[in-house]
Order: sequence, then structure tokens, then C-alpha cells
Amino acid sequence: MEPTTTPDYFIWGIDFATYGPVPLPTLIEWIRDERVLADTWVYVRGAHVWQLAKDVADLSPEFKKSCAPGTTDAASGRIKPGSLRRIKILAEMNDLQLAHLVQYLEPVNVAQWACVCKQGDVGDGMYLVLSGDLRARLMVNGQETILANFEAGEFFGDMSLFDRGPRSADVVANSDSFLFKMSVPNFERLLRDAPALATPFLQASARTLSARIRADNKRLGRLTQQFSSSH
Repeated sequence: MEPTTTPDYFIWGIDFATYGPVPLPTLIEWIRDERVLADTWVYVRGAHVWQLAKDVADLSPEFKKSCAPGTTDAASGRIKPGSLRRIKILAEMNDLQLAHLVQYLEPVNVAQWACVCKQGDVGDGMYLVLSGDLRARLMVNGQETILANFEAGEFFGDMSLFDRGPRSADVVANSDSFLFKMSVPNFERLLRDAPALATPFLQASARTLSARIRADNKRLGRLTQQFSSSH
């Protein structure tokens, strides 16, 4: 009789990378820490199929017996520190750091089509997108121009932490979304009271901001070349 083997699993992360193989006990632990959600894609190697975590036979009981992670649980202040790893810039922080950081964050529920901030408003903090998706837009003569989209794991409004300048665009929720806000006063308190925690937070934010600037420069360069070649 051939020995029975337990299938390993692979996880499709919010950074569009595959992680694994992950043994079942570890995967269950990640679900309990809210690092793996009901709608996380999981590859079951033994069955050769991708499934939502909630539909995987060995995992579905975990979602049924526990309160599924979501807006209500997070907004009530019971969110687990591991859930913050859904935010890409926080993925490398350990549980102790995340448990400390959450004390400086404010939960924000945003209904679909609601405006999180408007162009010209005084910038009063940055937002981390835990679930949902939003868009940054400009309205010119009644016409909407979309500047960027923000999905779960991303952030926006970070420059306001440093200059409190006016918002450069509207940010509108495309769907019901749950955010964490790092307000300017809380950011200043973080710098003052927990500089060792502020450092990795700022370093990760700066890396993402640099990547955005490089991408914008490439797009601008392509547009300049197209304009030059057409004249």
C-alpha cells in the first residue's frame, strides 16, 4: 500500500508573486493570523488546481468556525496585527512591530462611490488600503480623468505627512473599502515616541514612492518621444 501524502499549497500574494510550497499547518496558522483570506487564491498541488481559500476542502472549516476577517472586525479594533501584512509596505514587519504600529492607525470605512478626499483639501494624513479599491481622479469641465488606481495592499496621500499641502486629486471608492489612516498628528507622535518603528515604515514607504516616480518618469519619457515624433 502506497503511503498517503498531504498536498502542499502555494499562495498567490497581493504582490502578484507565488509563495510556497506551504504545509497545511502553516497555512491554517496564516488564516488565523488573517494573512490568508477567504478570497486568497491557493494552488493545491495534489489536485493541480487553483481555488479560493474558502473553497479548499482542508481550509473551508477555518473560515466557517471563525469570524471572517473584514471591515466590521477591523473597525471594531479587534484586527490582528498579521492582517496589516496585506499592506505591501508593512509585509516585512514582525508581529510585535505591527501590534505597536496599529496603535497609530485609525480605521476608516468607505462606502462605494464615496469620496475619501477632494482636490484642494488640506492633506491631513496617508491612507493604507486593507480591502476594496479606489481611484484618484481629476475633474475638468465635468470630465473625469483617472490618474491612478489603488487596490488592497497599496497606499496614497503619503506626501501630506511631510508638507500638509493641498490634495492634488479626488480619491473615490470604486467599491466598499476599508482603510487605515495615518494622520499627521499620529505620524508626528510615531516619530517622537517610536523612532525605531518609524524607520522601517518610512524606508518601505520611500521605496514604493521611488518606484512610482521612476514609473511616472518612464511614462513621461514615452509621451515626450511620441509627441516629438509626431511633429
